[in-house]
Amino acid sequence: MEQRKHWWNGKWGRAARRDVYLRIDADTWHVEQRAGGADGVSHFYEFESEEDAYDRVRALLVGPFEWRELSARPPQ
Repeated sequence: MEQRKHWWNGKWGRAARRDVYLRIDADTWHVEQRAGGADGVSHFYEFESEEDAYDRVRALLVGPFEWRELSARPPQ
């Protein structure tokens, strides 16, 4: 699975941190919505198209937070 994008709400701490990830595996797009940092709770969504996956991402990024896009690491 390849990570394409990562957004973070700019908040530190388990209670406040939120992350959204966009990944692709073969022909399936995956969106992960995580609350609480690395040990937090995640919700996963699968899509057949990149457009549908981005629609979900845009919906998840709506709200009171100032979301920041974090760059994915280049492949090594």
